[in-house]
Amino acid sequence: MIGPGYTMPRDTAPRDNSASMGSLMMISLHGYVAGSPELGKPDTGGQVVFVMELAKRFARLGYKVDVITRRFEDQPEEDRINDNLRVWRIPFGGRDFIRKEDMHDWYGDFVSNLLAAIRANDLKYDVVNSHYWDAGVSGQKVAEELQIPHVHTPHSLGWWKQKDMKSLGKDDGEGNYRFKERIQKEFVLYRACDHVIATTEQQAQLIEDHYDLPSDHITMIPPGIDEQRFTAVTPSQLSDVRQRLGMSAKDVYVVGRAATNKGYDLILKSMPYLAELQPDARLVLAAGANSAKDKELLASWQKLAGELEIGDRIDWRGYVADEDLADYYRAPGVFALPSRYEPFGMTAVEAMACGTPTVLTTRGGLFEQVTFGEHALIADPTRPIEFAAMVNMPMQHDWLRHKLNVEGARFARRTFGWTGIARRTVALFEQYRGKYLTPDMMAEA
Repeated sequence: MIGPGYTMPRDTAPRDNSASMGSLMMISLHGYVAGSPELGKPDTGGQVVFVMELAKRFARLGYKVDVITRRFEDQPEEDRINDNLRVWRIPFGGRDFIRKEDMHDWYGDFVSNLLAAIRANDLKYDVVNSHYWDAGVSGQKVAEELQIPHVHTPHSLGWWKQKDMKSLGKDDGEGNYRFKERIQKEFVLYRACDHVIATTEQQAQLIEDHYDLPSDHITMIPPGIDEQRFTAVTPSQLSDVRQRLGMSAKDVYVVGRAATNKGYDLILKSMPYLAELQPDARLVLAAGANSAKDKELLASWQKLAGELEIGDRIDWRGYVADEDLADYYRAPGVFALPSRYEPFGMTAVEAMACGTPTVLTTRGGLFEQVTFGEHALIADPTRPIEFAAMVNMPMQHDWLRHKLNVEGARFARRTFGWTGIARRTVALFEQYRGKYLTPDMMAEA
């Protein structure tokens, strides 16, 4: 039921879709979803960027889009992005932040509150597109209730994350990540929804193999980048950027949320080896840490840096403002994505688009799509010495640096521009649009 103090959003009058190509509901529940998301906050990272950039391109293509998320703390009911796009927040689970692993305790309240608001305002949607399993489970119930198609994008898989954590001896099991419950609900969700969008070929194969889903129920569509924002700059502009940010061509830049799977300990352990090859090398580490658990992780990495005697080689930057993201990608000599588990690796694509040589690991979805030595370099995330050698290569050899600068940027822009990704996605939506229309519904239309 709708809780005390709940009010319908002020601007939810029935929409006139007669001039539009359709109306899309996108659901992304966890983290701080907004028109200008506060990246680095808990559970707020690449997925939020993915959802909002995709939504903006859907709107640009003529679709009416509601990005539906959770309302908590002091957030407004909605962010109006443009005439075709808004972020609409539905309250449930109280006013406090809820981590994504616990969000499913509140699905029933979310579904009830959202359906009540939709019906009270006579809103119509053609397709539900949910993101991550928390939104997927509830999105399936909403789609069934409204009799419209549901296309789900997992972003990550419970089976793979559990396997990867076990391989590291860090099986948190049901006590923290609730893997048994998650995997079971993912299994049912993938069969119940109309289609699953995997973001990498590796992820598509894992869903087929370990969730026993037919391949024709899965389509691989990668994430995209803002090709207008993430670009290379001229040498003189780059010099100005480096001076402003206090970075140099001998810096390695790593950015992301404070999380164990991000591999920050790997890059720290690789620094002594890199220092032997590049005496002036530094690590610029921008790890967003907001919660108490995040700060504990950051303290453990700082302790590790001390034990490795590399404290003077680490520049702990913390949160990077959204307006500075592109310049931070441009400024270093190398961008590194040392993750042990990464469903895709959006930051690496953005860095490549900015013309910065990039080093990936074999545990992410992106490495399967790049050509080693042409688009990026790749290393085993369990071998610090190997990772250091790959980071050193573009610092050591100008010809390789220039090749990665040019070919990496070309690959990123042509393969992952958001407008092209959006066109591929809506083409999939259109295959299911109107699938559940009854004769009465067709008469009304």
